[in-house]
Amino acid sequence: MPWEKTYDDTDVLDRAMRAFWANGYEATSVSDLVAATGLNRGSLYGGFGDKRTLFVQALRHYDATEREGFLTRVAATEAPRDAILAAFEQAARDPGPGGTPPGCLLVNTALECAPHDAEIAGIVNAAFCEVEVFFRTRIEAAIADGALGSDIEPRATARALVGLFLGLRVLARSGADQALHEAVIAQARNMVT
Repeated sequence: MPWEKTYDDTDVLDRAMRAFWANGYEATSVSDLVAATGLNRGSLYGGFGDKRTLFVQALRHYDATEREGFLTRVAATEAPRDAILAAFEQAARDPGPGGTPPGCLLVNTALECAPHDAEIAGIVNAAFCEVEVFFRTRIEAAIADGALGSDIEPRATARALVGLFLGLRVLARSGADQALHEAVIAQARNMVT
């Protein structure tokens, strides 16, 4: 009798993503992934491949659900200039007990894995480029609607905002003082005033 899959791929990827997000790639063992996903080793390997393959799938899942979903929601619910500031404010929030792990899996991965893995670096860099596009398009829309002056250069400003945003995500992961988060948000606010 052929083997029948009894799990939902998206649910497993979400659980694996959270394990990697909380602990990092190296510190997440296959035993941790078995515990997090509820699958046995055979099902995990059979359905998702080895640890690295599962990590790449979980990273892509994070990019699609967390990064893209987050920026899409902010863009849809806020005026262009306000969307930029809302992205920073939401990124600085403490997720609280039982919430998502602190920081950003893409940023964590950029620091841990991207320097020595070209495929993973490509995923991370593509995601960071999309964050830049989000900021640039919001800036352009804010200039068009008069919320920002035409003296702001959208691409250069967007790139600087990406640097601040990624730094803020590192600060969130490290548990830095909230006053430091507020200083980064204030700088972002100054850039789009």
